[in-house]
Amino acid sequence: METDPVVQLVDVVAVLDRFPALAGATLTVRRGEIVLLTGPNGAGKTTLLRLCAGLLPPARGTASVLGLDLVEHREAVRSRVGLLGHSNGLYTDLTVAENVGFWGATVGASDDEISGALSRMALADRLRNVPVRKLSAGQRRRTALACLIARRAELWLLDEPHAGLDAAGRDELDAVLRAASSAAATMIVASHELERAGALATRIVEVAGGQISSKGHGHIRGQESGTT
Repeated sequence: METDPVVQLVDVVAVLDRFPALAGATLTVRRGEIVLLTGPNGAGKTTLLRLCAGLLPPARGTASVLGLDLVEHREAVRSRVGLLGHSNGLYTDLTVAENVGFWGATVGASDDEISGALSRMALADRLRNVPVRKLSAGQRRRTALACLIARRAELWLLDEPHAGLDAAGRDELDAVLRAASSAAATMIVASHELERAGALATRIVEVAGGQISSKGHGHIRGQESGTT
């Protein structure tokens, strides 16, 4: 028996500066999926992520995330999803551990959960007490991902998540995403790194001109080549 969708968009229009960045987008995402968004710059991928994060209201159409309407309940949606965009959303004067602890505290995460998030992103030892302002770009990305883990986000919205990570960090991120998916987290990932992100995804959708179309599975994880 299928569960209710985590994301349900039907003919959604979203407007940015009077321009329809999404123009009749329809998408259903179910629990545990890792959906890869592809498409050129300006196609509407980031707008789609921001809409699902409750940061942008739909101008037309119907849209819900985790069963919550994106017109009436955007604040409630924001408390249950995690968006990692081009900005890491960190407090640069706080240490790595203080940042992760702050975001974990918003959902009542235990000390063990905070420590586990730090360990998972290889931040538990020499970096935990370093102020974020002193971190490299890759180390900041790891810290932002640890915050996402500590927040227990039910829906992960990732915009070019591998950006700024070295090879080891990319491999660790992939392991984190696989583990989170196995634990029933749901993810929508926008990425130009099709080979790496495609190996993680359960499904690919293409965003073009503010609309969404399936590209099929291809060699996507858990699927046979050529299935639809």
